[in-house]
Amino acid sequence: MTRDLGLSSSVVELAGELIRHPSRAGIDDHEPVLAVLEDWLARRGLPHRRLHDDARRPVALLVEIAGGRPGPWWALDACVDTAPYGDESAWSFPPDAGDVVDGRLRGRGAADSKLAAALFCHIAAELHGRAGELRGGLAVLLDADEHTGGFGGARAYLADPAAARPAGVMIGYPGLEEVVVGGRGLWRARIAVHAASGHSGSSRAAVGAVSRAARLVRLLDEAPLPGASGEFPLPPKLTVTFCHGGEGFSVVPDLCEVGVDIRTTPGFGARAAEALVRAAVSELDERSPAPGPTEVTAVAAWPSYRLAEDEQPAAALLAAAAGEGLRVRAKTAGPSNIGNLLAGEGIPATAGFGLPYEGLHGVDERVHLADLPVVHAVYRRAVLGLLGA
Repeated sequence: MTRDLGLSSSVVELAGELIRHPSRAGIDDHEPVLAVLEDWLARRGLPHRRLHDDARRPVALLVEIAGGRPGPWWALDACVDTAPYGDESAWSFPPDAGDVVDGRLRGRGAADSKLAAALFCHIAAELHGRAGELRGGLAVLLDADEHTGGFGGARAYLADPAAARPAGVMIGYPGLEEVVVGGRGLWRARIAVHAASGHSGSSRAAVGAVSRAARLVRLLDEAPLPGASGEFPLPPKLTVTFCHGGEGFSVVPDLCEVGVDIRTTPGFGARAAEALVRAAVSELDERSPAPGPTEVTAVAAWPSYRLAEDEQPAAALLAAAAGEGLRVRAKTAGPSNIGNLLAGEGIPATAGFGLPYEGLHGVDERVHLADLPVVHAVYRRAVLGLLGA
C-alpha cells in the first residue's frame, strides 16, 4: 500500500501538541491535554465521551466507531498521562518541547504514549468515514490514569455499561522489533514488622523493628524461586521495594513496614507468591519473637498472561507487520502492564508495537519518526482485518 507521509505529519503535529500540555500522573491537571484531544475529535465529527472514576474525576476519553455490520468490537488503547520529568536539569531540552529535531519527536510522553494516542485518533478518523463497511466496531481508549498505576481509564471502560465489551485490545506502547503478546503478573504486599520499643541507650538489649525487618528482607532475598517452565519464557522474580521505620536516633522503633513485589508466572502465581512470603514471615517470628506477629497485607494481584501467536489480536498485528515487510517477534514482557488487567477480565491484549525510542521514563525522551509511516500502516492493516474491511 502507499504510505501517506502527509498523514504522518498530521499525527506528529497532534502528538507534539499533546506533549506541550504536561500531564504527569499525580502532578498536572489533565484537563488541558483532554481538551486538546476533545477539540481535535470534535472538529472531525468523531463520537467521543469522557469516562469517570468512582469519584467522578475524568480518567479517559473513549472514541467509538460503530460498524454497519454485526461483529465483535476491538479496541486501541494509549495513555495520555505520563511519568514525571525527574531532574529537569539533566534534560538537554525542555521536557515539554513537543518539537522535532533530527527526525525525533522530543518530550515526555513522546514514547509512552502520546504519539500512539495521536496515531490511533487518526485511524479512528479514517474508519469513521467508512464505518458502513465494517463489522462490529472500533473503540479508541485514551487513558489519562495509567501512570498512576491505578489504570482508572481502563477500569472505567470495562465498567461502563454503555460500552461494547472488546474482543481484544492493542495497546500502543513503543518498540519496533517486537509485538508484546504477554507479561508476567504481579503480587504485591505490605508487611508490618513489630518489636518492643525502647531507648537506644538502655542497658536492656532490644531488637528493634528495623533490625527484625532487615532479617526478613534477607529471608525474602534468599527464598528459592523456580525457573522458567513450559511455554512461558520468564521465571518469577521477587523484589523488596521499600523499608520504612524509625523516627530518630534515640528510639528503638516498634514498627517497620516492608514492601515486596513478586512478578508471577503461570507456574508460580499469586497463591504461590503469598505462600512464599508467609513462610518467610513465619520463620522470622519463630527465630526472632516479638510482642505481636508480623502482618502481611496483600495490596495487588494481577495474573500473568501470554497469547498464542495465532490468537487475536496478536495474530492480526503480527500478520500486518509481516505484510508491511517487517520482521518482528512475539515477546513476553517482564514488566506488567494494562494487558495483565485485561487478562484478569478475560480480554486478550497485545501490549507493545510502535516506534523506536530513547529515554522512556528517563531523561531526553524521544521517538524516531522515520518508521512512523510503516507503524501506521501496520496498525491500519491489523484493524481493517479484524473489522472485516
